[in-house]
Amino acid sequence: MRELRIRVLAGVFVVAGVLSWAGARLWNSIGTLPSVPLAAPVVLALIAVVLLSTALSLRARLRAQRERRPGAKGVDPLMAARAVVFGQASALVAALVAGMYGGTGVFLLELLDIPVRRDQAIYAGFSVLAGIGVIAAAIFLERVCKLPEDDDQNHQGAEPVA
Repeated sequence: MRELRIRVLAGVFVVAGVLSWAGARLWNSIGTLPSVPLAAPVVLALIAVVLLSTALSLRARLRAQRERRPGAKGVDPLMAARAVVFGQASALVAALVAGMYGGTGVFLLELLDIPVRRDQAIYAGFSVLAGIGVIAAAIFLERVCKLPEDDDQNHQGAEPVA
């Protein structure tokens, strides 16, 4: 499984932001721009909380397992892999959504004198912050579940431990 790349996430964010800004300008010139929902930052924040709590739980369980604490509950490798895949997918979608709301928010900065548009710009800004939170939590989860590097040179000729 490949690691998340910050450059890829930043690229998705920037491309989505530019396309969203251009789309918002076009849509506003043709008709009325759809509103930015209040639920957008809330949902992204909830996803960030789920990812962060999963990462903290797995980190504590892995630490207890490494320290061989009595009664330590192990971590199922398949469950850890699923958590990482969920984190990576969430980070990619969050980069896309945050870029989309970021581009819309930049467009709405021109319309801050209208109270409704000012509120939408605030919701868009919080959506971008919550999206960044999802990305940070996903990267943290990935780092928690990362296997230690295997040093093949030190173990050449050694038999695997059963």
